[in-house]
Amino acid sequence: MQLDFFPSRTLTLYLAKMFVARIAAMLFVLVLVLMMLDLLSSSGEILAVEGNGQGELLTYAGLRIPQLVSRFLPYSVLLATLITLVTLNQNSEVIAMKAAGLSAHQVLAPLLLTAGLVSVATFAFNERVVTRATETLKAWEAVEYGPIPEEERVRTNIYLNDNGNILTAGYLAGSGEGIVMRQVTWYERNADGMITEQVEAEEARYAAPGWQLSGVTRFGVQNAVTDTPDTLLVGEALTPDQIDLAKIDPDAEPFWTLTRSIAEFERAGRPTAELRAKWWHKISGPLSAFLMPLLGAVAAFGLARSGQLFVRAVIGMALGFAYFVVDNAALAMGSFGGYPPFLAAWAPFFLFLLIGETVLIRTEE
Repeated sequence: MQLDFFPSRTLTLYLAKMFVARIAAMLFVLVLVLMMLDLLSSSGEILAVEGNGQGELLTYAGLRIPQLVSRFLPYSVLLATLITLVTLNQNSEVIAMKAAGLSAHQVLAPLLLTAGLVSVATFAFNERVVTRATETLKAWEAVEYGPIPEEERVRTNIYLNDNGNILTAGYLAGSGEGIVMRQVTWYERNADGMITEQVEAEEARYAAPGWQLSGVTRFGVQNAVTDTPDTLLVGEALTPDQIDLAKIDPDAEPFWTLTRSIAEFERAGRPTAELRAKWWHKISGPLSAFLMPLLGAVAAFGLARSGQLFVRAVIGMALGFAYFVVDNAALAMGSFGGYPPFLAAWAPFFLFLLIGETVLIRTEE
């Protein structure tokens, strides 16, 4: 029996079903509460737009819920682990399993298998659903909850430098010569870096060369004169290829699309350390769910009547939350170039994998 990693089929299914039910329950509660709080803070901005109503609130909730599910699913697995193991301990089921010859790893095996499947499902959900919801929501926020842009490949908060002059856009859509920028602002500067002209426009399209602005309002800083020409040509040195590489949002691009985007950045000689860290984290992030049963395992063992069950549960929760803190800190360091991308994404995972195994072996095996 000791040579088998999993316990019997009946016991494996029993533990897995119990674990899945608690993961679903914790995820539902967390997402429901957080969605309600989010709506309380965002509903005022959404309803302030003329024509918006209950339908737009439901649209916002539909776009926000996938993000909440992705972000808090690992927390749900951690809390479900603690609840499941504490319940098994209080009912003396862990004692019965160990008395039957099961090791600590065999007791945890069904939970680890379930968490591993959750990690795989999370990766697929992130790349197929969350990225699309994030892209649409950011584009909607860029137009201040007005009509949702229908174009594909929308990117927000664009900032471009054209020989000292600055071109910004609230968002752009499309690629190549079909790029359309909206909520555009053009700052023309002199040799001393002082702004001499500020132009605001509703839209910018490629004019080969340059970008033709429409819906223009131009303000001359030196003479304080405002005029509204029909069109205006700016940024003749900016090409569609440069704008295509102006900004990549890793959160809004699926794994395979981000792979191509990083390759394009590298060919253009642009820095890719931050994008590489996010690329690796698209794999290591979902795997955090797999760690939770191991980090929370300290709550499974030790006699409930010893009075230390609560303390052990707190230790398990502390280990789990410490992982998320270290993971976010390492990813931030990777974004700033402090850590290599691979190390920033994977070091917390392997560190806490070793910590969890060490605690489990030293205390139970």
